[in-house]
Amino acid sequence: MDSRKITCDVTKSLEGHLLIAAPSLQDPFFQRAVIYMCSHDAQGAMGVIVNYPVQNVKLDDILDQLDIHAHDNHALSIHFGGPVDANRGFVVHSSDFTAEGNIIEKNGISVSANITVLQALAEGRGPAKGMLVLGYAGWSAGQLEEEIEKGSWIIAAADPQLVFATGDDKKWSNAVASLGIDLGHYSADVGHA
Repeated sequence: MDSRKITCDVTKSLEGHLLIAAPSLQDPFFQRAVIYMCSHDAQGAMGVIVNYPVQNVKLDDILDQLDIHAHDNHALSIHFGGPVDANRGFVVHSSDFTAEGNIIEKNGISVSANITVLQALAEGRGPAKGMLVLGYAGWSAGQLEEEIEKGSWIIAAADPQLVFATGDDKKWSNAVASLGIDLGHYSADVGHA
């Protein structure tokens, strides 16, 4: 059995990184989740899940509720971003489009809660790639660091190709494979990258 230890300095911010659920994480909200981290500091952490598509919510319905009139045949997918504040929406998009008040813009990936991004997408002038996520994942001070130390999460560099161009059903396995981890030899005490 491969017993190599993968380490991570969790005292540094994970903002702009991917958090990948370890195979041992069985929480139904996070099983096989890939999370783009928007913030991480001494007060806590916040990120959005980028591989849980939502089938029962239509973008046109959301745009109608926001009184946004679509002029373009947009193909923006909708995702479950996490169990916190499920009625709050964020647009995870390529950094080729800048909106005032972006929450984060790192490694070619931006996250915005600004309605102007949705308006721009509906008008066909928004970012080249994106998804609407509903809700987010949040951790209180020290909680995420504790979960990482227990081996619940694997940390990876953010990759726009993985986030935007990989099918949702492949994001988790591709993210793990990109780290060179053999899941057949993965144990609960290994979980840091």
